[in-house]
Amino acid sequence: MATPSGRKARITLDGQLIGYWEREAARLDALAAEARFGWQRRRYLRKSAQARAQAERSRAREVARGNAPTAGAPGSDLADTGLTRDGG
Repeated sequence: MATPSGRKARITLDGQLIGYWEREAARLDALAAEARFGWQRRRYLRKSAQARAQAERSRAREVARGNAPTAGAPGSDLADTGLTRDGG
């Protein structure tokens, strides 16, 4: 995504958090699907809903900032930053 002046838009923490929380929600949904007991499934589903709420909060901040992130958009994932999950 480029700014009106042609520069590449800055990747914000909220932009990165959107992708993180969406991946975390998907991971928790997968765990819920494989859960052996109902209480485990309910707990994973609650945590998944909380992760989606966090992603929505970050998405709202990005929109207020003038950035309109979309699913898989540049800056919403670690792939565009050159960073890895272990921080290296």
